[in-house]
Amino acid sequence: MRLALFLHFYQPANQQKDILEAVVAQCYRPLLDGLLDNQRARLTLNVSGGLLESLAKHGFSDVIQKFKALVLTNRVEFTSTACYHAFLPLLPKEEINRQITLNNALLHEFLGVAPVGFFPPEMAFGEGLDDLVKAMGFRYMILDEISRAGDGGISKPRSYFRAHTSQLALLFRQRNPSNLIMSGIERDSSTLTATLEKYAHDTGTPVIAMDGETFGHHRPGLEKVLLAFLARADIDLLKLSEVLDYGEGGDVSEIALQNSTWASSLDDIARGVQFISWNDPANSIHKWQWELLNLMLAEVESLSHTMPVYEEVRSMADRALASDQFFWASAKPWWSVEMIESGAFDLVSVLEKVPSLAPKKLDRAKSLYRAIVSTAFDWQRTGKIREMNRGRNNYQRIAFKDRTLGVGGKEACVYEAFVAMLKTQEQVAREKGEYEKAILWRDAIYKIETKNDIYDAINAIDLLRIEISNEEVEKTLDRYTQKFKAIRGGQPEQRSN
Repeated sequence: MRLALFLHFYQPANQQKDILEAVVAQCYRPLLDGLLDNQRARLTLNVSGGLLESLAKHGFSDVIQKFKALVLTNRVEFTSTACYHAFLPLLPKEEINRQITLNNALLHEFLGVAPVGFFPPEMAFGEGLDDLVKAMGFRYMILDEISRAGDGGISKPRSYFRAHTSQLALLFRQRNPSNLIMSGIERDSSTLTATLEKYAHDTGTPVIAMDGETFGHHRPGLEKVLLAFLARADIDLLKLSEVLDYGEGGDVSEIALQNSTWASSLDDIARGVQFISWNDPANSIHKWQWELLNLMLAEVESLSHTMPVYEEVRSMADRALASDQFFWASAKPWWSVEMIESGAFDLVSVLEKVPSLAPKKLDRAKSLYRAIVSTAFDWQRTGKIREMNRGRNNYQRIAFKDRTLGVGGKEACVYEAFVAMLKTQEQVAREKGEYEKAILWRDAIYKIETKNDIYDAINAIDLLRIEISNEEVEKTLDRYTQKFKAIRGGQPEQRSN
């Protein structure tokens, strides 16, 4: 099986040292040591310049040296990104260019690399980004498969495409296998390999991408599964540039792109809210955050480069563009008053450094800060954030049992079929000695039967669809549907049994 793995490493530039220390101990050191020891491991990494600065600042130079050692193996390549994880689709082109230029400089300073590919934070694509990336000399950009306009975000066997206007090479992350790994459901390299083979195509290379912190930090122990998987002799691993080398001799299509992120759904795109986690039209905090950010940018851009404070103010502004403040203000479901306040404080701090700033503008900035922070506390105190989260996932807040068995008729057969498939997965996992996975399926059945599945971050039915092939799902559904047809009467009213 041939595939390409991409890992994105990032922590906010103002991350607290104790949290960064935990990430380093749980993820960075064990994962990077494992990649250095594994001669078969070939993959592509993204490490933001802001993270490299933070590692150096807080005394984790050994981690930087491990990244640098990986460069020397020639088994790992690095992409560039926005230096401080800015949300690029909503920024002026000049700021996008600056974020990328800063990142390139820090990658060269710390790691001695000149990246050939580009990863936009959150895989967030906005109109014209491909033109800018191409103009900056990058060979390719990696995006989520949902950014492909016209094909519903469904993976195709072709490895890569070219953007219709810019002709930039595009690589697309496949959602299902990426989510499969991130879920932590597979805890054995053999079963992980068998499952991922469903996504391998004869004429293409699956591209799997996710946050590097998934391994060991978000999912304790998952770094061991990944390293064992990467060491397998039956896995042909490619760097992203090598995927292009394979594809250039075959069928390469031009394709149009649509605004999206790796978190967007087709429904988000249809409703024009694909950036909802960073700019929700119904979220007043988002509105004030962007007003404050744009106020700050306007003042910094008008500041003379010859002023003694220019470099200090400009550097503060670069860091203040981090997207975390918007993400943690979305409340769908991500929420952190601390991150919201920190982001607003940084923006105001930049303005306070601007010489001769009009008092009216500073007053407006401070007024926006107070509105952001007081509203955040009010939403948390009154429980509004819980209501917002429920509204975001309104359909998923209806228990699977109510959506199927509660409707009756053919839908009742759907319920029976999925419960049967869950029970089969539990039995298979138990027989293989995969007891952690068996417990997951056992608990999923209980939650579905008691209508508690609505509280899961990842619904068991979604995990099941990832775990087994669509063909197998359809066959099981057909089998149970046939039973329904056999007992259904000849009148429009359905029998109760």
